[in-house]
Amino acid sequence: MRGLDGKVAIVTGASRGIGLGIAERLVAEGARVVVTAREPEALEEAVATLGGPDKALAVAGNAGDAEHRAEVVRRTVETFGSLDLLVNNTGINPVYGPLMDLDLDAARKMVDVNVLAALALVQEAHRAWMGEHGGAVVNVASVAGLKPAPGIDMYGASKAMLIRLTESLAVELGPSIRVNAVAPAVVKTKFATALYEGREEEVSAAYPAKRLGVPEDIGSLVAFLLSDDASWLTGQTMVADGGLLLTGGV
Repeated sequence: MRGLDGKVAIVTGASRGIGLGIAERLVAEGARVVVTAREPEALEEAVATLGGPDKALAVAGNAGDAEHRAEVVRRTVETFGSLDLLVNNTGINPVYGPLMDLDLDAARKMVDVNVLAALALVQEAHRAWMGEHGGAVVNVASVAGLKPAPGIDMYGASKAMLIRLTESLAVELGPSIRVNAVAPAVVKTKFATALYEGREEEVSAAYPAKRLGVPEDIGSLVAFLLSDDASWLTGQTMVADGGLLLTGGV
C-alpha cells in the first residue's frame, strides 16, 4: 500500500488479537510500530513477533491513564523520530446483560477507556507531531455501535460515541490529518471468545461469508485506511462484518 513504508505508528491494545493483527500488517507494509497493552510480558512477545526492537517498541500501561498516554507518545517520537499513524484499538466490555441491571460505574469506565482515552491520545499525538506534520488515525469501533446489540448495549453505545467522535475529528483536523473508523463484527480473539466459543459453526451460519473474522481481516482494512491509497477517505466508518448486517444481525 502506498505511503506506509518508513512511517511510524502507535497501535493500542496490541499484545494480541485485532491490535496485534493490525501491527503485523503495518510492519509488513514497512512501518515501525509502538504497541501498548497492560501486560509487559505479552507486549514483549508481541515485539518479538513483529521483528524485534528495530521494528517495534512496547510501552506497557493502562489506556485510561493520562501519564501512560503521554509516555507512549513521547517514547514514540524519541525512539523512531516521528508519529505518523495512530490506531485506537483498546476497548473494554466488563459487563453483559440488560441495561436495567447495568452497573453505572462499569458504564463510566467503558466510556472512559473506549472513548475518552481515544480522544486523549489523538490530542497527545496532535500536540507532539501530527498537528505540525499531519497524519492518519483509525479508531476501532464495532457493529454494536451501529445498531442495538442486546446484552452488550452499553459497549455498543460507547462504540457509537466513538464513531460520532471519528466524524467530528475528521472535520476538525482535516485536511492534514485523516480520521476514520472500522466496525468489525465478531472476530476470533480472546476478547470475543464468549460470543462464539463452543458454537462457532452456529454463529458463523448467520454470516453471508459463513465464517467469523480473524485479526488479519481487520489489519488489512486498517492498513488501507492509513495508507495514501485512502487519501480521499476521512470521517468514514468501514464495516467489516462478513455481511452480517445485511441479515439484520449484530
